[in-house]
Amino acid sequence: MVEDVCRSCGKPLPSRVGRKGRSSVYCSAACRQKAYRERKEPQAAATVQELIGDIGRQVRELVPQPPSVLYSGVTELTSSVGRLRRVARVARDAAKEQAPPQRSVTPTTVTETPRPRLTADEGDFAALVEPHRRELQVHCYRMTGSYDDSEDLVQETFLRAWRARGDFEGRSSVRSWLYRIATNTCLDFQRRTRRRPQKYEPLPGMNHGRAEPPARITWLQPYPDEDLPSREQEPDAAAVSRETMELVFLAAIQHLPPRQRAVLILRDVLDLPAADTAEILDMTVASVNSALQRARPTLRTHLPRHRTDWTPAAEPSERERAVLKRYMAAAEHVDVDEMAALLSEDVKLTMPPNPYWFVGRDTFLEFVTQSLDPASPMFLGDWRHLPARANGQLAAGGYVRRPGTTVYRAQVLDVLRIKGDEIVEITSFEPHLFPAFGLPLRL
Repeated sequence: MVEDVCRSCGKPLPSRVGRKGRSSVYCSAACRQKAYRERKEPQAAATVQELIGDIGRQVRELVPQPPSVLYSGVTELTSSVGRLRRVARVARDAAKEQAPPQRSVTPTTVTETPRPRLTADEGDFAALVEPHRRELQVHCYRMTGSYDDSEDLVQETFLRAWRARGDFEGRSSVRSWLYRIATNTCLDFQRRTRRRPQKYEPLPGMNHGRAEPPARITWLQPYPDEDLPSREQEPDAAAVSRETMELVFLAAIQHLPPRQRAVLILRDVLDLPAADTAEILDMTVASVNSALQRARPTLRTHLPRHRTDWTPAAEPSERERAVLKRYMAAAEHVDVDEMAALLSEDVKLTMPPNPYWFVGRDTFLEFVTQSLDPASPMFLGDWRHLPARANGQLAAGGYVRRPGTTVYRAQVLDVLRIKGDEIVEITSFEPHLFPAFGLPLRL
């Protein structure tokens, strides 16, 4: 039987009489942070053998107990197994590298703090860098706007780090060193792809509304909130702040030239000093400040008028959650009047990478009713939805059961931007990323 005491300090836990939700295993936020640091510090230098031993301990501690406590234990075990799997993947890829260590992409230092050299063992190296994966992937995602590309780029970052391990002198932290490699990996990728936002163009025979066509960013993809470290899990909250993960921000920074984008992210998002940013990008401090002065006004021209200051974004309110429920119900019950009541007059719908776009409530309803009305030749079928979270915003995973079939198949992920009681923007994405959001491909 598990005692109702804090796992960190041993004091009795507060009574849960009359309280809902999952039970806490810590008595305060301070104890939770202390436990996090105690877990993370040894993990940073843990060997693969130690990781395996820790998983074995967690397995042995799993016994029948209250559901909330059992759930917490299983969640911790799942996280540890997932980390070991990722470590093994990095070690496997590093072992494939037969060439001798190449010249480091980080020949200069960021700080003067002495630190040990990197291990030459593939497994231990992977265990050292793996804890930084999440925030590095978020960094690569901000740089590129693509979830698929961010996964590939963070893996390439680890491979470049492995090749350059012999030149790491330990004067900077491993984290700073990895950020430098990740940033340059993204800049190399952008030089190869040469992506530039375009304007949507009118399609023959389709009513798009009277507004100017919005920007078309064909590579833009959503990012699952489940993959974002929380403020409790990652004390350096600037690295994973949700307010700079919103789609309107991600779309806006894609208009910046790659080096200006990197400067803005490092300075204004990660809050790095100008000198550190200059070290990472092999620029002078003066050129960093100049790039930032050019980037900020360009960014403002591509942001909604009410979002020019990036203050911490709050969790979705009950009011916003109610809007999401009404939106899903209206689509499932083909309630066009309810749908109209939820949309702002100038609501915008885009569907990257597809060329479809619509601005205005009437234009939007004209388009969607064709796929919802069984009498229409464009009728898709019956709809069901599951709630999701993407980029710190509420989302809905839509499934369609086509006529004559019995299975609902993943069709679209709608990410909603809600203002008050109205939906002001919907960005609809293709369904191949459903598993990343914990959504099944079929119902």
